[in-house]
Amino acid sequence: MENINRKLKVRVWRGTQGDGTFSTYEVPAQESQTILDVVTWIQQYAEPTLAYRFACRVGMCGSCAMNVNGIPRWTCRTHVQKVLEDGELEIAPLRNLPVVKDLVTDMSEFFDKWVGAEGRFHPSATRDDEIAAISPADPKRANANAAIECINCAVCYSACDTIAQNPAYFGPAALNRAWTLQNDERDTAFKSRLETISGRGGCTNCHSHQSCMTYCPNELNPTESIAGLKRMTTRSFLFGGR
Repeated sequence: MENINRKLKVRVWRGTQGDGTFSTYEVPAQESQTILDVVTWIQQYAEPTLAYRFACRVGMCGSCAMNVNGIPRWTCRTHVQKVLEDGELEIAPLRNLPVVKDLVTDMSEFFDKWVGAEGRFHPSATRDDEIAAISPADPKRANANAAIECINCAVCYSACDTIAQNPAYFGPAALNRAWTLQNDERDTAFKSRLETISGRGGCTNCHSHQSCMTYCPNELNPTESIAGLKRMTTRSFLFGGR
């Protein structure tokens, strides 16, 4: 960085969903500085009451996700120099979720929809049974593997325009999880899950804007998973069966 003594102008959301505004801070620019470093500096040196959420700091947990200059990101892996706009930053809570305080959102709705979309594994065997042998070359296993690395950071949920217009929609993460389970031969909830994901909050609501794919930090493609669910529900309607 050419001028290590220069300052960053940072606008940070303070308050709750219906009662808040942006406050501006001057933060020292540093080498290899992340957005989470900026938020931490503000909390430690300028605004000790600033509320935000983080844990691992190395891109493993996803809890530090926030909107940075209008785009949902993991702040621990987002370097300031890659997103800085005219020397300024705007940091806000994730979109489409209630704001508890400042940069902290209430994730209950996100996880309730995960449950609502039958995102829970329903076993066909007990721990006392032998582990089922499933070939990695099996097409269904390949479908599941391609979508399995979601860590529930809610970046895709924040990026989704459909949720902004239709709060009943389950969202990309929940439906992506449903897709992995629909491709798991060991799961027993195929029919009930299929009925759920074809209903009011289900896969047919997706407009395939692909914002979820564009911003997923793990480079998953929930839009592709949801398209798979659409095909699955259509086949079931026309032909029945699994």
